[in-house]
Amino acid sequence: MIRHAQASFHADHYDQLSPLGERQARLLGESWVRQRCTLDEIYVGPRSRQQQTAELVAACYERAGLKFPTPIVLQELDEYDLSGILQQLAPQLAQQDLAFASLVEAQGRGPTNRDRERGFQTMFEPLMRHWQTATASTDGVESWSAFSERVARGLRRMTEQAGRSRRVAAFTSGGFIGVATQRVLRAPDPTALEINWRIRNGAVTEFVFSCQRITLDSFNNVAHFAEPDLVTYR
Repeated sequence: MIRHAQASFHADHYDQLSPLGERQARLLGESWVRQRCTLDEIYVGPRSRQQQTAELVAACYERAGLKFPTPIVLQELDEYDLSGILQQLAPQLAQQDLAFASLVEAQGRGPTNRDRERGFQTMFEPLMRHWQTATASTDGVESWSAFSERVARGLRRMTEQAGRSRRVAAFTSGGFIGVATQRVLRAPDPTALEINWRIRNGAVTEFVFSCQRITLDSFNNVAHFAEPDLVTYR
């Protein structure tokens, strides 16, 4: 599973790769080409940032004359409902919790992008824990339980296909990978969020699977990024 490369976090349209994100995706593709990494199936989520990452990796294969399977769009690989959580749940929680309301007020401030990213994360973590534990439903916002079940359904769709020794790549987002890893490890739900916070843009997480079993093999690998400045979380 590959988390999409860096999106345009501070731009008007988040769901596009940034110039740095495009470079990250190309470096991943070039690394796989050097390794002669053969892929039998490619799955990609519905978001532009997920699909653009896969397209830039595919272009590296094409330039090298190597086969890159036609990606299959899998809706289950979509990220959690970020817009709904921010636009509906966040205002509701801010009305109930003055401390959280202060975090919302402060999260857009700061002299640098890094400061604003830290402010956003400080606000986002309690918001996501609220979403994960909420008992009341919010119209139009996918619940934690529905998202977790969607991840499980996506895992089944990718791993229960016929054939042996298949190498499958899935271009998705940090939330999906966090829940997938949590479920594979049979860890409690809060672990999924803790894992999610650590997943880097363009990172590769590997699983080994059969029809009866799936096991975590490596996590959050960014060895294809030689320069520290290429490692990003947003």
